Amino acid sequence: MIVFKYIFWVLYRIWFYILVTLPILIFFPLLLISISKESWYPLFFKIARIWAKCILIGMGFVYKIEREQTPEKDKSYMFVANHTSMADIMLMLVSIKNPFVFVGKAELAKIPLFGFFYKRTCILVDRSSPKSRQAVFLRAQRRLKSGVSICIFPEGGVPEEHIVLDEFKDGAFRLAINHQIPIVPLTFADNKKRFSYTFFSGGPGRMRVKIHKFLSTEGLAIADTRPLNDNAKTIILKQLQQFNK
Repeated sequence: MIVFKYIFWVLYRIWFYILVTLPILIFFPLLLISISKESWYPLFFKIARIWAKCILIGMGFVYKIEREQTPEKDKSYMFVANHTSMADIMLMLVSIKNPFVFVGKAELAKIPLFGFFYKRTCILVDRSSPKSRQAVFLRAQRRLKSGVSICIFPEGGVPEEHIVLDEFKDGAFRLAINHQIPIVPLTFADNKKRFSYTFFSGGPGRMRVKIHKFLSTEGLAIADTRPLNDNAKTIILKQLQQFNK
């Protein structure tokens, strides 16, 4: 029986990469057009949401989104969530309708085909480089001024399997305060179980999302960064504990 499980997990992983690649090939001409001008990013975002839905549905993930508050159209936000899975990107895309830009690891740009669009539409960061982290702020400021929101996984990477929620970096919260935009915390409950970075694991099933009430940054100063950070982390951690009861 254990042999069949390992065979399933191998095929399941292969199927995931097929689902990641196939819609990109189908939409390739339209995707090229959508990234040719920064002002056309909303078109790219709509295609990306279709791509994400194809992957989640194709993998047998049944996502359920609970909203305490809904982002308003044509407003900018800072979206933050816990990070445990390769499927987090897809789940974030289907959970939020407002066009946003990911701040993500530069290494992902090396993935064939996916990386081509990733590095042209996302804000890449090399967390080992202070110069790269500073450049993120400048690029994020430019995108926010164009009316696009930002999404950052504030743990700064995927924590070890035994860690429920790692420490949050301050970058997302400092940026939100600088631009006086609301923080939108999201909790992803089941992504580690469904499709973690452990190769021999995962499977179809439910994916629960909770979009929490927004955290206002109106009137806050840089000195308020850490309390805001701690507040967002507490909200997500409490929800994870509630989901796991």
